[in-house]
This record gives sequence, C-alpha cells and structure tokens, in this order.
Amino acid sequence: MGLKLKNVLPVFVFLLLASTAKAQTVFDVTSAKYGGKPNSDITQALSKAWTDACASTSPSKLVVPKGTFKFLGTTFKGPCKAPIAFQLQGILQAPADGNQLPKKDTWISFDHIDRLTISGGGTFDGQGAISWKENDCHKNKNCKSIAINLRLNFITNSRIEYITTKDSKNFHVNVLGCTNVAFHHFTVSAPKESINTDGIHIGRSTGISIIDSTIKTGDDCISIGDGTKNLNVTNVTCGPGHGISIGSLGRYQKEEPVSGITIKNCTLTDTQNGVRIKTWPASPSAGTASDIHFEDIIMVNVGNPILIDQEYCPWNQCTLKVPSKVKISNVSFKNIKGTSTTPLAVKLVCSKGLPCEKVELSDIDLKYTGNQGPLTSKCTNVKPTITRVTKPLACATSA
Repeated sequence: MGLKLKNVLPVFVFLLLASTAKAQTVFDVTSAKYGGKPNSDITQALSKAWTDACASTSPSKLVVPKGTFKFLGTTFKGPCKAPIAFQLQGILQAPADGNQLPKKDTWISFDHIDRLTISGGGTFDGQGAISWKENDCHKNKNCKSIAINLRLNFITNSRIEYITTKDSKNFHVNVLGCTNVAFHHFTVSAPKESINTDGIHIGRSTGISIIDSTIKTGDDCISIGDGTKNLNVTNVTCGPGHGISIGSLGRYQKEEPVSGITIKNCTLTDTQNGVRIKTWPASPSAGTASDIHFEDIIMVNVGNPILIDQEYCPWNQCTLKVPSKVKISNVSFKNIKGTSTTPLAVKLVCSKGLPCEKVELSDIDLKYTGNQGPLTSKCTNVKPTITRVTKPLACATSA
C-alpha cells in the first residue's frame, strides 16, 4: 500500500464516522417536545421519545441527560428502522415498591431490536431493598415474580457499555434469545445480602461477550442457562456474590445444550463459590453441557473455588437418589490460583448415571486460609486428566 493511501485511509474513516455522528438524530427526553424533568416521573416522556427514535429512518440517539429521573418501567419494542442508541447519562429510578410496576417481573425490557447501543455512563437503579426481604425464590420454586432491572429479549448485533445497573429487585440483566451482544465496561452493583440478584443471566443466546466488567451482587455474578452457545467472559471482576456458574441445568423439560463457554482472566473475591457447573438430579429430560473452559482465574478468599456439582439440590427441592441426566464433557480448569475459604478446594461430583468425560485440571495452585482441616479435593464419577496439580488438589478422594 502506498504512503499516500496509508495517510488517506485514517482521514477517510474519521470523516465517515463524523458524518455518521452528524446524521444521528437526537431525541432528548428533557426537550420541549417530550417535557421530561429531573426528580419527576418521565415514563410518558421516555416512552414517546423511544417511539419517535425507533421510527427514525436514520440512526437515532435517545438521551436521558444527567440528573435523577423517576421511571415506572416499560418495554422498548422493536424492530426499529435504523440503528438506535439509548444514552443514559443520569439515573433512572424504579419505584421502591414493586407493586407500582406495570409488569411485576420486569422493570425495563428491550425487545426485538437490531443494532442497539445502551451507553452513557448512567445508572439503572432498581431500588430493590424492600423486595429482597420478600424474595423467597431461592427456596420456593412457586415464588411470586419479582422485577428484573433489564431484560434483553431477541436483541441482535448490539452493545451495552459504560453503564451501571444497581440494586435490582431480582436479576439485574436477563439475556434471552439474543445473538451477538457485547457487554463492555459494564457494572453491576448490589450488596451481598441482596437475594437472587444475579448480575447477568444468559439463556438460549449465541455469541454473547462480557468483557472488562465489574459485578458485585448477592447471587451469581454471571449465570449461564440452557441454550447458551459461544459465550466469552474475559477480564471480569466478581465479588461479592456466588461466583460464575454454568446452570443450574436439568430442572426443566426440553432444555437446550450448553456449549462453547470460555471464562478467562477473571478475578473472584469473597464469593461463596468460584467457577462451577451445577445440574439437578432427577432431571425430567436429558441435556448436555460441553466445551467449557475456565482459564487464568484468580481466587481471593473464595469458597469452593473449583466445582462441578451434579447433585445440586437446594432446600431439598429434588430427589437425590435419581442421578442427573445432563451429560458434561470437554471441560477444562487451567491456571487457577489463589485462596480458598473451604478445605475442599476442588470438588468434581458428576452424575453416576452419566459420568463426566474429558475433564482436565492443570496448573491449579490454591491455598486454604481456614483451620477446619487440611486442603483437599474430591472427584466422583469422573477421571480427569491432571497436570501440574499438587496431590491435595488432584482428586485426593475419588470414586
């Protein structure tokens, strides 16, 4: 490539981006047209601005400027006619009382949208403290629905970046039926006592990435449900919370396979668990979880740092005597270092009906910080390949 062409290309790209930015039509909820005001309810203003922005035939940007705004909640529906940006610069606040929400299980939902960007440095504040006291979904499978801060339903080719979700009443983000969605510099903020507030839950979605993000919550930082494929989690800081989990799987009929999961370069601090795969015994139908890789993970005061649990049965909601029907295969735990708050630092308990296959442990270096006995490990219904792992961590007990 000639020198002149090399010099021209960056200028061309800059001009192209600049022209695209100029072409972007701005819809500000505080403009005279929509009448939104700080410290007041902007439900109607924001809904009207979304309708206009979504109908725009050129790229559009909906803006919620700095300030605190009350918002009862809604579903932002697509498809839209052009790429659309939701730029939240301020704070959107949900009602503290979940009974005031139009939908009891949802505060904000984005549905059937292609090329959506959610950004702006602002905060979705679910004000969930009251609801945490009422939430018994962790022990009652027939519990009443409680609102999720953000639902992403059937979103494609989109980005969520430089945004915070805070104190959701239930899960912070639920990703369902999405394709090619990236979370960058995304923040989840809730105290460890917040019940059932998973940071990001993913189900039946393909090509999701979570990168350079921080998740502090009271349940799983990231939970991966059935039908998740080609998930990339890189450079995520997790804690407090329950760790990063595949599952739980095998609880419902006709669950879809989980495959192509990579969790890499993450740090977990003061979490109840580390990296784990959990499936229910007595599964109503067969399932699979394969091609799952945990690599370059730092554990800081983590309970159960490495865990496969195919006897996951919280609050005795299942029959342990019947083995799980979820087949786990091609799983690796590589270069995992740090400290464990439990002596059983590596626990691989697989299904006696479908033993795990092709499981690898390599370069595992964990220290126990407590006084409840020596550091140890347990492997049941699995024969992992073990490389550069000290004896206490290398399936000290097995069956």
